[in-house]
Amino acid sequence: MLGKKLVTAQKRGETRALCLGLGMVACSMMMYFFIGITIVPFYTKSVWTTETMCKVLKANIKDKVFCPNSKGPEDEEIFPYPCLQVWVNLTASGQEVMLYQTEDTLERNPKCSYVPDKLENSKEVKARIEIIASNFKKYQTFPCYYDPGGTQTNVILSRLYPAKGLLFAFLWPTLMFTGGCLIIVLVKISQYVSVLSAWQ
Repeated sequence: MLGKKLVTAQKRGETRALCLGLGMVACSMMMYFFIGITIVPFYTKSVWTTETMCKVLKANIKDKVFCPNSKGPEDEEIFPYPCLQVWVNLTASGQEVMLYQTEDTLERNPKCSYVPDKLENSKEVKARIEIIASNFKKYQTFPCYYDPGGTQTNVILSRLYPAKGLLFAFLWPTLMFTGGCLIIVLVKISQYVSVLSAWQ
């Protein structure tokens, strides 16, 4: 009687462990799919792939410009902000080009190097842009990214999805997939050993 209870409990434990392993594998595959349709296209679409050094030539704050804000309501689609323009000397080619914060900055407003998020306090936006401009004037040389193919003559300060970020995004689903496969293998080995010992 006790032996039957132990066998039943063992089978229930194996079933639960097998379901856990299969669930982990299924969740990791869903995460792979989500990363593949969201982050990977942005990473592959970016042409600013080569890192080099940039030297600031001038950093000017011009009059306020308007920026479209697709995230906000229709009556708040644009908001004014000071336009920061940073021109740098590209070490790789020696050209004078305009610097943008990320790939998204160029798409949102090609006239400005930095596009702030919409803030209700315009003084805070102005203070932030002035701090950024002073930092560029203080730190004259810094790493930046340019397009080695030459399709984009400008440069960006940082990539939205760098290679390290992409690897980190794939780390968790990979660990989950590996753990799920390991659980399934261990359950199958346990079942095989149980059948083999019962046969003997």
